[in-house]
Amino acid sequence: MSKVTGIVKTVVGRVAEVDFPQQVPVVGTICTSPQGVTLYVYRSMGRSIMRCIILSGSSQLKRLTKVTSTGETLNIPTGSAVLGRAMNLFGTPVDGKGKISHELIVPLTGKSSSQKPVINDIVWETGIKAIDFFAPLIRGGRMGLFGGAGVGKTILLTEIMHNIFINSKVKTQKSKPTVAVFGGVGERTREGHELYQTLQEKNVLAQTSLIYGSMGEDAAVRYLTAMASVSIAESFRDTGSNVLFFIDNMFRFAQAGSELSQMSETLMSEDGYQPNLHEDMALLHERLISTTDADISSIEAIYVPSDDLTDQAILAIYPYLDSILTLSRDIYQAGRFPAIDILASNSSALSESLVGADQYQAVVTAQQVLSSAKELERMVALVGEGELSPENRQIYHRAQLLKAYMTQPFISVENQTGTKGVYVPRTQTVKDVIDILAGKYDEIPAAKLQMIGGIGKI
Repeated sequence: MSKVTGIVKTVVGRVAEVDFPQQVPVVGTICTSPQGVTLYVYRSMGRSIMRCIILSGSSQLKRLTKVTSTGETLNIPTGSAVLGRAMNLFGTPVDGKGKISHELIVPLTGKSSSQKPVINDIVWETGIKAIDFFAPLIRGGRMGLFGGAGVGKTILLTEIMHNIFINSKVKTQKSKPTVAVFGGVGERTREGHELYQTLQEKNVLAQTSLIYGSMGEDAAVRYLTAMASVSIAESFRDTGSNVLFFIDNMFRFAQAGSELSQMSETLMSEDGYQPNLHEDMALLHERLISTTDADISSIEAIYVPSDDLTDQAILAIYPYLDSILTLSRDIYQAGRFPAIDILASNSSALSESLVGADQYQAVVTAQQVLSSAKELERMVALVGEGELSPENRQIYHRAQLLKAYMTQPFISVENQTGTKGVYVPRTQTVKDVIDILAGKYDEIPAAKLQMIGGIGKI
């Protein structure tokens, strides 16, 4: 890449707009100034103006300062050297284990694979009843965990990671190795530390790479950390490893992009987000695809501001997901865990050809029972369950049994809860739900199915 020189036009916070009158640099390249400022070119603003993120030396940058493109991209180390390590987006280790001696680096911007995406028809088994039954994840697909603050998104993400990776339930396709890549974007440092310790305790840190950009970092770092984690996942896929990609939190990526737009005084959309919000989401998600080389299966935690699922950042993520899990504050406060709103969760894998006729029919029937029971809840609250007709009482009770059965103690938090976690095979879950719907457990109280694994002898 050739070196080109530009003039700084505006500087707002960590964002600068630079005029390159002769030739514009390629997005993703690094620019420097004589004062020691380092900038990252991340968007074209039309004609000769490029918007740049200031990575270092922001106090030294002023209007009319000359900057020169180095012709090099912002890269991050990848390959076997980053497995078992935690680092930031600059490849600097944050785990106290010393320098990462890497042999391979990849650019943060990356690009979507030139190969035709591969669509799989294999269903992951997570061992979590509510997910495997109502919203199964497809191998190579994308799952979103939606929820407000404090309803269990991170714990659920950790348990999924535990069960399909740590618990060695993964059967790799054509004996390909499987690695995990975790992107911590805009979340607490404490949560990242706890995850690191969990992986270390389970002796699988050696197959995992962690990239952190915590909420204490500026918007530029948080924005680019998401891109860095995707670049590492792409690299492993292109070298033949199946990848389990986890990101916590995708909303923080959208929020960081919004902050960068505000700094550069871009006219925001009516809902307060950057006008290119959908472009940002597309650029990231189109890279998380499976190819003939290997799979990338992604699970994304998504914070829902003010529990508003109509927020524009949330709506911008929906189109890229195969499976959707919605966590409810009302369910969490009722003491059911995981607090998954079954009727607001779904998956494109719910078809007879993928999950089988038994599960598909059971899901349809269970959703009908739960939907009917929801309409009866107001009546029960006013006059009590005993005043319902026999038919409605049966529907309402079976719905309570189903909701209680879908609770489950988690393995990943055993040391915090003191309760032994359970992994429930999908076949067991399907059998138990069919039995509940058939009336086998109509005579028992719903509380007996609360926080158990599969139904044994009751």
